[in-house]
Amino acid sequence: MAESRYKADIGGGSLKVPESRVVAGLLLDGVDEAEWRDAIEVRNLLQKRSPGTAKRQASLIRNRLSTMGPDLWELVRDGSHVVATHAVFACAIKHSTLLGDFLDLVVREQFRLFRSDLPRKRWNDFLDQCRNRDPFMPEWQESTSNKLADCVYRILAEVGYITDSKTYRLQPVRMSADVLAYLREHDEQDVLRCIQVSQ
Repeated sequence: MAESRYKADIGGGSLKVPESRVVAGLLLDGVDEAEWRDAIEVRNLLQKRSPGTAKRQASLIRNRLSTMGPDLWELVRDGSHVVATHAVFACAIKHSTLLGDFLDLVVREQFRLFRSDLPRKRWNDFLDQCRNRDPFMPEWQESTSNKLADCVYRILAEVGYITDSKTYRLQPVRMSADVLAYLREHDEQDVLRCIQVSQ
């Protein structure tokens, strides 16, 4: 069976910037699998309540960060909170077509039409449109769709595109020059387009 363009893996967590700094450091140190397990499961560098939670979150973050290269990992590990947040956001966009398309097709349209908010109904409409674009898209239960929406809206709030989690008010965001420079240097045109939806 053909693979779907859209996956539910973004539901595994929001940007998790502090944890992403730790994982970026491990990637930059070039740790092997044994050292990775020791850092995540034994020393619990992500400070999670159980090894299982630590493993799942570390795996998601590593998969996200691995879509980019060491120069961006350095921005995640060493940059200011804003720079690190924007760098992880870029990775999340590349890792999740669902997030990228929502930004590109829905959030951009709200800004273009000078709308002041991003109603949750737009998420449900978006999923219907995704299914029209991708016949192989899974049929998610309502609980899964809601969890994905929660995660995507939380990411948008972390980045600053949404200012109020109750009214979902929109505001433009100026992305970090360092992150934009990395994306341009590495020809990440799709991510550049999606990350600058308020421009």
